[in-house]
Amino acid sequence: MKPFRILLIAAVVAMGMNCAEKLATEVPYPEGYRHWTHVKSLELKDKHPLFKDFGGIHHVYVNDTGIAALKSGQVFPDGSTIVFDLLDVKSNDAATAEGSRKVLAVMYKNTSSFASTKGWGFEGFKGDTRERVVNGKHASCFGCHATEGKSDYVYSKYRE
Repeated sequence: MKPFRILLIAAVVAMGMNCAEKLATEVPYPEGYRHWTHVKSLELKDKHPLFKDFGGIHHVYVNDTGIAALKSGQVFPDGSTIVFDLLDVKSNDAATAEGSRKVLAVMYKNTSSFASTKGWGFEGFKGDTRERVVNGKHASCFGCHATEGKSDYVYSKYRE
């Protein structure tokens, strides 16, 4: 009976270590982000070079941890989270409106977990699901954000 308990305990500890390692490098889903500070909205149209992947209406939000840094233009502290909620566009001659969610894109600051991308982890959640679409390929997102070093790699600016 004792060897079985030892194996069971070892298995539980190993699973816990794997989960902790995975959580340290995964960007968390931004619970309640629609109640955070709304930074801006914009529509990326078909003439924009990123339209194929990011065309639509963007709503950008920042959590309480990151708002002071966004306002001051300083380096964001760990735990800062920025979300852009990307929605399809429904238009006619009279109005433009939001369509369905395409992706919920998230930047999450954790300098120890994402050192290779200057402290930022990136994730996209498909549509209205929690299905991850970046899946740890943080460098693919950071490649575009690298040009924004003066604002800690964040495109959005705060407007009073």
